[in-house]
Amino acid sequence: MSDSSRDTAEGAGWGSAQLGEYRRLMPSKVEKISWLNPKTLWAARNGVVASWFGDPTGGTRSRWVAQRAAAGAPTDKVIRREDPDQFSFMVIGDTGEGDDPQYAVVPGFLKISQNTRFAVVASDVIYPVGSGDDYGTKFFRPYQDYPAPIYAIPGNHDWYEDLGAFMRVFCDDAPPLDPEPTPRPLTRAWLRSLLWHRSRAEDGQHLDEARRLRGAPSQQAVQPGPYWAVDAGPLRIIGIDTGLLGTIDAEQGAWLREVSQGPRPKILITGSPLYVDGEHHPCAIEGGGTVDDIVRAPEHHYVAAIGGDIHNYQRYPVDVDGRTIQYVVSGGGGAFMHATHTIPHISIANVAEKDFRCYPLRGDSLAFYSRLYGRRLHLRRFFTLTEAEATAVIAERLGIPPTRLPGEPARVTFRTRLVASLLGAGGRPDRTSRFRLPVRKIYTQLFSPSSATYSPPFFKCFLRLDVTPDAVRLRCFAATGNLAQEIDPPVEDEVTIPLPRS
Repeated sequence: MSDSSRDTAEGAGWGSAQLGEYRRLMPSKVEKISWLNPKTLWAARNGVVASWFGDPTGGTRSRWVAQRAAAGAPTDKVIRREDPDQFSFMVIGDTGEGDDPQYAVVPGFLKISQNTRFAVVASDVIYPVGSGDDYGTKFFRPYQDYPAPIYAIPGNHDWYEDLGAFMRVFCDDAPPLDPEPTPRPLTRAWLRSLLWHRSRAEDGQHLDEARRLRGAPSQQAVQPGPYWAVDAGPLRIIGIDTGLLGTIDAEQGAWLREVSQGPRPKILITGSPLYVDGEHHPCAIEGGGTVDDIVRAPEHHYVAAIGGDIHNYQRYPVDVDGRTIQYVVSGGGGAFMHATHTIPHISIANVAEKDFRCYPLRGDSLAFYSRLYGRRLHLRRFFTLTEAEATAVIAERLGIPPTRLPGEPARVTFRTRLVASLLGAGGRPDRTSRFRLPVRKIYTQLFSPSSATYSPPFFKCFLRLDVTPDAVRLRCFAATGNLAQEIDPPVEDEVTIPLPRS
């Protein structure tokens, strides 16, 4: 087994490593998304518009679900598979920017996914706005050699064109919805309709051609809608659609309560993680209650909740009335990397820092961003931190031993402390000043989403889950874009989750 980032800097992908061979999988021309481009931001405006003038996602989703039911989809939205009691499946989140970081994941994903029965994309299949025209290079092409079905739950970016392309790809080529009646003038709905981004009439004309890349019978998967449950072996896997703003509507909430009943062990896959960045986001349900209330209820027998949307890996083993539920973030499947160095010292829901896991390590994240902004601001000598310097300053700020011991002890200087502060590095709650909190908030909300980069290490990841009647073994594998990690993807985290007896 190769070194991981917790073992050596080389295992993290630093140093003069050889580039992987993933580029042979890519199209000759790649459109690189810039989240600083006003054109991109304008096309992706629906989340902001929904927050201003009301979120129409629930109503649109309900119409999609009704249309699928009328077409013969199972009313309970349960996909009943014939998997054995021992089987494996993959989870990968936030995949489709269609550039180097997405394709760098593919060789390792294909290697580790051998003999798995299916895969799940957990949020944001396609960037920037879920267009049908993007599925060829951002879904069908990269995963054309994965021989099993792929299920998916939409993320907010898939909703930026009202989910039309997602429904066509994953839900039996669902026809377009009939247009809604024009709202009354000068109402919030009317203002929203004026600003709303919609797909072009000709969008998705090449989908039929793109589907041939995953045209084998063994690769086909038809979902009953944007949310669903899969009964596989001893497990029920439930995927929920959290729409544009990270909530679910009353209709979906009632369905979730219903399919969560019974003694069968369950894993939730959600577009919005319930624990992330040291915070609890229980996910509100329209009409009352939260998704996490359902997950925590002992009669529902959930053992894990895996969420996408945040583009890294995090794991919180939360004790709930004497049993442990693993809350996982798995959104590192290809899109730009969200920083982990901004995550403060962990102390939440009885999860201590020593119990928390993340990838990339905070020091690697800080070193990555120091290089990125050193180049962008033409201040490389000032901003750029070595991985050893970044590891040392993170350890100082959090009050913890270095996660990976550097080869040579690095001295923490005024410059390294200043760069860490400017880049929003987290700290201990009792040491966080009023200055640091606004800096971290500004950094994570403004600078981090523009962090596209095209040279390794990329710090991407995906999950393999091996299921038996007694336990689920969850492993997080890394993809850096370097050949060493491509040939032998390192395990960055591993946990065995006991299953309750039904």
